[in-house]
Amino acid sequence: MNSQLSARALATMLGIWRLREPAYEALADAVRLLCLDGRIVARTGLPAERELAAELRVSRTTVASAYQSLRESGHIESRRGAGSVTLPATQRTVDFGSPREGIDLQRACPPAWPGLAALAAEVMQNATTFIGQAGYDMIGSENLRTAIADRYTQRGLPTTPDEILVTNGAQAAIHLIAAVMVGRADRVAIETPTYPHAADALRAAGARLVPLPVSSESGWDLDQAEQVFARTQPTLAYLMPVFQNPTGRSMSLEEREAFVDAAGRSGTVLVVDETTAELSTDDRPLPGPMLSDGICEIIHLGSLGKTVWGGLRVGWIRAAPDILSRLVANRPAFDLGTPDLDQAISALAIRRMDDILPQRHALLRAGRDALVDRLATALPTWRATVPDGGVSLWVDLGAPVSSALVVAAHAQGVHLTAGSRFGIGGGHDARLRIPFTATPDELRAAVEVLAEVWPDVSKRAGLAVRGAAPVDAVV
Repeated sequence: MNSQLSARALATMLGIWRLREPAYEALADAVRLLCLDGRIVARTGLPAERELAAELRVSRTTVASAYQSLRESGHIESRRGAGSVTLPATQRTVDFGSPREGIDLQRACPPAWPGLAALAAEVMQNATTFIGQAGYDMIGSENLRTAIADRYTQRGLPTTPDEILVTNGAQAAIHLIAAVMVGRADRVAIETPTYPHAADALRAAGARLVPLPVSSESGWDLDQAEQVFARTQPTLAYLMPVFQNPTGRSMSLEEREAFVDAAGRSGTVLVVDETTAELSTDDRPLPGPMLSDGICEIIHLGSLGKTVWGGLRVGWIRAAPDILSRLVANRPAFDLGTPDLDQAISALAIRRMDDILPQRHALLRAGRDALVDRLATALPTWRATVPDGGVSLWVDLGAPVSSALVVAAHAQGVHLTAGSRFGIGGGHDARLRIPFTATPDELRAAVEVLAEVWPDVSKRAGLAVRGAAPVDAVV
């Protein structure tokens, strides 16, 4: 067992959960949501039935029935004298008690670039060249590292192949950096809200996370950031300066310089995640990579997951050769390298990026505009600053009901992630991330479902309906 949740802690995580009858199934659904999005990890002990019933002010029968439903769906197991613990996803018979159907907006990843199959076919014509080799590479092929380095140079950051390490996606890169560069109890500064799997990787390495507030409306809180760097002297700081996930906000030149200066004074290494950095939705020049001018150390991360296809598990780390040497030396504990075929396809894709990006921009722009237009009509009291890039809209619901809304929407076939999943140390349940990576028709249909369940969610929350405030102008 990893940890034990108290009744009070679980009640806080559940928030407003009683959205339908029977109450026991509403409670079970709310716990399933927490398991699904990672807020309750596998092998976590749940509170005793009597304690949770008292905390939630429901009958013990309601909690007992909810736990029975969770056992039947494979989310928990209970043993006499040992209590109830959550199970890994692989042991579940179903999620949320039913097969996953409908519109999945949990993964903010667009479909594959249409030309990908042609690139794969081109590589397979020469597949015999790979057969006599190991089939994977620890550092990355010279061909792919050169393509990545050339792309950085083209974007304004001169780079050589020996400054590139190819990984199995950006998530693998984050895990490797965290494991090698973070000691137990080291402080790591990280935006809030943020990419939740990055926070998970840093926590797994033993980091103590220190939040750096960022807002889709006003950007990064530079005063707070200055205090964080000066007071905590973080080992690393994880940032997404361009089309930040989930807010879609991009750093101004002033904000970039402030972070570089603060990191330089505190000796902090900046880990800059650029997986969404080239995903513009408007005809504006794309910001270049974050530069340090020697003031501090910057590690850049990238991948093809958003620009080409999520199934092409190729990412990379751009860093000084001495840092890459440390990462390579420790990599075998995590994986033995990146597949040669994937690397060959990726090298072709990166050299075609000037052809790929316009299609991605058009796809995301169509999704964003459809989502914004339908929200303005169907849910005019919700507020959101429209980003000029990225993959999602960060919506202000007006009250901390995101978790309740996600549970209600799931019952109608729309799968989303509550805003609290993106927070560091709590908060953000008044926000909802809605990716615009799906088709316009799917996004319009999803909004219709949200509009259908919203009156009941807001009523149960006692939410006063504020005046219409449609989405704001583009940042």
